[in-house]
Amino acid sequence: MSSTANGKNGTWRNWGGNVSARPARQVTPASVDELAAAVRQAAEDGLRVKAVGTGHSFTSIAATDGVLIRPQLLTGIRGIDRDAMTVTVEAGTPLKRLNMALAREGLSLTNMGDIMEQTVSGATSTGTHGTGRDSASIAAQIRGLELVTADGSVLTCSEKENPEVFAAARIGLGALGIVTAITFAVEPVFLLTAREEPMPFDRVLADFEELWAENEHFEFYWFPHTGSTNTKRNNRSAGPEKPVPQLQGWFEDEFLSNGVFQVANWVGRAVPATIPAIAQISSKALSARSYTDIPYKVFTSPRRVRFVEMEYAVPRAAVADALRELKAMVDRSGLRVSFPVEVRTAPADDITLSTASGRDTAYIAVHMFQGTPYQRYFTAAERILTAHEGRPHWGKVHTRDAEYFSRVYPRFGEFTELRDRLDPDRRFQNDYLRRVLGA
Repeated sequence: MSSTANGKNGTWRNWGGNVSARPARQVTPASVDELAAAVRQAAEDGLRVKAVGTGHSFTSIAATDGVLIRPQLLTGIRGIDRDAMTVTVEAGTPLKRLNMALAREGLSLTNMGDIMEQTVSGATSTGTHGTGRDSASIAAQIRGLELVTADGSVLTCSEKENPEVFAAARIGLGALGIVTAITFAVEPVFLLTAREEPMPFDRVLADFEELWAENEHFEFYWFPHTGSTNTKRNNRSAGPEKPVPQLQGWFEDEFLSNGVFQVANWVGRAVPATIPAIAQISSKALSARSYTDIPYKVFTSPRRVRFVEMEYAVPRAAVADALRELKAMVDRSGLRVSFPVEVRTAPADDITLSTASGRDTAYIAVHMFQGTPYQRYFTAAERILTAHEGRPHWGKVHTRDAEYFSRVYPRFGEFTELRDRLDPDRRFQNDYLRRVLGA
């Protein structure tokens, strides 16, 4: 059951390459019983426990010097309930496999993020989201959860069963237990028409509320050092299917968005002075296009260029002000930023520590190419976003702590009380959770 770590001499690394850990041991359980036994054994050995997915978090939320649980054997669909319109899936299942399996069954999630490499439990536990006027994060689509708690027992929760656990554990940060299965709401598969087109930065901000109200899913990318954005609107469609032609899709999504973009970032990292000129070209390289396909083929796209990211959730009403401040900061700072800034939205939800908990939300994400210094840019951006009562994404770079979170999350105390009850000995503690939740 035990295995060695990836990388040299037992070191675990995340996808972004900015976090590493050396666990005392790694366990790959093949069943919920084996996982529960591993948790009990860790308690006997006085070791802390963390489950890790695909390492797509840029924070050290999954890092541990204790027992690292790898969920890759806990995969697959347990069952589909067509009367309730739900699917129950093992926690280690990659979103890609879930999306493809659902499509074969004529089903789909309502909304999803823009990549699908992560495990279902890793994605939901950190609050992964896409963009939506009425439909919220992946975690908001959860109808039931099964988790192994600190004493090795298996707890199930839903709106009716253990509702106070359900309110918090959908985005549980790995602090309440190890999720072993998730029940999602699904619906009959549908078609989305995507419309991508360039739009001036000032116009997007002036018309933001309108663009948000008129589209089921609106998002845009602003290219720093330019006044240009690329907008994307996804709306349900009666069809017919009109996917991006294969060659065009390869050219735009692989060659331009991954291949050329990778080279541009290498050049920018070597010679930062070239970045503004590259940004002007990048912002004009992607021309307008429209296509119609099933949801996961429209919502998600490959992201092969490695980066480090910080993302903040601000009240939706504050998004234009925050972005104008961000642009002014970049323009006067002398910073050279080669990655676009991504802007998305979510409706208010009822999950205790969701970044959209209790408020209509806009997300502003800043990125830096892997291997370039990001601290100065992120620090300056964070100063702007926290001034708007921003809530950082739990899986992305930030410097906030429990004291800050207790101010921006009205239900913060609810979460920490539940944690005291479910994990009194802090079996699932690590440095990150100590910082964001308090000791």
